[in-house]
Amino acid sequence: MSRPPHAREKVLDAFEAILIDDGERSATLDATAKAARVSKGGLLYHFASRDDLIAGLIERLETLADADRDRMRTAPDGPVSYYVRTSVVEDAALARALVAASRVAQGGSTAASDALHRVRDAWAELLRPHVRDDTALDLVMLVGDGLYYNHTLGFAGAAAPESSGPMPTGEQLRKLIELTVRATS
Repeated sequence: MSRPPHAREKVLDAFEAILIDDGERSATLDATAKAARVSKGGLLYHFASRDDLIAGLIERLETLADADRDRMRTAPDGPVSYYVRTSVVEDAALARALVAASRVAQGGSTAASDALHRVRDAWAELLRPHVRDDTALDLVMLVGDGLYYNHTLGFAGAAAPESSGPMPTGEQLRKLIELTVRATS
């Protein structure tokens, strides 16, 4: 039997959902409290300000990205294959945290922008020993970025899912991964 989410997580879930669905300007403390179904006092107990909510979102993002890098390190098909394959979004929680943090960064949050750079840099450093040079690393990262970007076009608040870019699956994705590994080894 699963337990209901802790109030703090419930507030973060609501903040994240508003950012994704309605955009950064809509993610106010009042809207977050209402969406989380908590009183404003209950929200303020966990997050004294919007900046504290953003800090909580960043902490969530970094925790999820750390777990993703742990999986990448031990992936049977290797870190490069894992990175490209999961750029089509295997971890929905991580994808949501990335999109939400991106929305806050686009709204001018230096803290969110810095966190996104730290996450991307950590992925790059993990991949670096598995590619032949910096140009190969750039190729892997850009393939992953493109796949992820095309996927996020289908997130609520963005374009309709049918307007997202090419999303390789199955054999097509396997061939893309194989080509990327060959080109960068």
